Amino acid sequence: MFTGLSFAWPAGQTVLDSLTGSIGTGRTGLIGANGTGKSTLLRLIAGDLTPTAGTVRVDGDVGYLRQDLTLSAQLRVDEVLGVAEAHRALRALESGVTDEATIAAIGSFADADWDVTERARATLDRLGLTHVDLDRPVGRVSGGEAVLLGLAAQFLRRPAVLLLDEPTNNLDSGARDRLYAAVDAWPGVLVVVSHDRALLDRVDRIGDVRATGIRWYGGNLSAYEEAVAVEQEAAQRLVRAAESHVRRQERELIDARVKLARRQRYAQKMWDTKREPKRIMGNRRSAAQVSAGKHHGMHQEKLAEARESLDTAEEAVHDDPTVRIDLPATTVPAGREVLALRGVRLRSGNRGGPLDLDVRGPERIALVGPNGAGKTTLLRTIVGEVAAAAGTVALHVPVGYLPQRLDVLDDDLSVAGNVARFAPRASHNAVRAGLARFLFRGARADQPAGQLSGGERFRASLAALLLADPAPQLLLLDEPTNNLDLATVAQLTAALAGYRGALVVAAHDRPFLRDLGITRWVELGR
Repeated sequence: MFTGLSFAWPAGQTVLDSLTGSIGTGRTGLIGANGTGKSTLLRLIAGDLTPTAGTVRVDGDVGYLRQDLTLSAQLRVDEVLGVAEAHRALRALESGVTDEATIAAIGSFADADWDVTERARATLDRLGLTHVDLDRPVGRVSGGEAVLLGLAAQFLRRPAVLLLDEPTNNLDSGARDRLYAAVDAWPGVLVVVSHDRALLDRVDRIGDVRATGIRWYGGNLSAYEEAVAVEQEAAQRLVRAAESHVRRQERELIDARVKLARRQRYAQKMWDTKREPKRIMGNRRSAAQVSAGKHHGMHQEKLAEARESLDTAEEAVHDDPTVRIDLPATTVPAGREVLALRGVRLRSGNRGGPLDLDVRGPERIALVGPNGAGKTTLLRTIVGEVAAAAGTVALHVPVGYLPQRLDVLDDDLSVAGNVARFAPRASHNAVRAGLARFLFRGARADQPAGQLSGGERFRASLAALLLADPAPQLLLLDEPTNNLDLATVAQLTAALAGYRGALVVAAHDRPFLRDLGITRWVELGR
């Protein structure tokens, strides 16, 4: 439960403002645009952050898996799982070692400690980490396996409340399926921040986090989308009715002004012609002016009320703008050779042997495979960041590469300055016009890149690549939907629908890949 919860960073940026609500039993999914405070709320619940104002109360202990989980390479797996002391003592006891340290450790055992090794092993196996020994250093596991280790540690702890922040990032499809099964079986309170549709379709309720607070919906993501569609249809009807009412009030106000002008002209005419006694004419003119003034004021008040109703109706409509791309310079004719790989062996991954690949025309290729198969290494090899262990790479068109870490921007430059850096011959107006397509208009284009939210940084990085000179006719994307909210994923999908070059995307997000219109699937690791 949180009451009047507010949080602002030391620099003064307010993230949450007077948030009040509660999260009940079962599985809860939190969604919303990047920067609305979803991850911050989890950190406040977990106690990682202290509220600027308000309170957070949690019944029971809390387990928290961070979005940016980092584990020291020197740690062993049993240390990450929190079972190192008991594991070492049991192993020493099995080996016949009965020194004082072992005896002291055994003496402090709780009942659950006697089978801790078996439980840890079973948890790792359930998450597909059968090949990971408890004694293995963390530095020898992949990024996806590190996330699964963090999950395994929480599952072993069995906290009353489990918080997961984008837990499927960097997980391959098999690991995601095992995570889904673990979430389905979780017996306690679970709160997950995610853009993974399959995961969000497993929750019991959805919390839509917006600047005005959290709006709760019963059911999973699909039920939420149906409910929102009904709400938005009703909201659009209210907007249309309010717009009609405003137009009617504007016409009535004009009519009132015309009538007022006519009365004033008539009263002045009677005064000028002196057809009645001066006192009577004066009283009549004053009464007409007062009456007309009241009539005019009434219509102005009605118009103000109508416009206020329109503003209220428009606020209820969610405006998720769309990125639109129409870049003729990126077009690749059908059949043109774009990329050729011959006998390529990667420095890491790709256990399936040498790779031959031809890309022609505006193909859309999905690069898939388990964690560690070499997808990122292949993309970096294509652009020349990493040399191939063997074989040749031939690029025949300009290429753009968007890595997972989104480090293509200079944080000290503005968004417009970054685009100008990639397209030095473009005019100031051309840069601004191009950025408008990516929803950076006016002052937004002057924001320093270092102050952008996650979704904004992604859009700015994509803009810098696609507006580059020369324009990329081959675009390489590495896990582009990681850490993006649902609205930004929709924006990315719409943006790439207008891209006319060849596309190679490394991703585990199958719904996203299907929406892109993939023409060929290439699986590494076979």
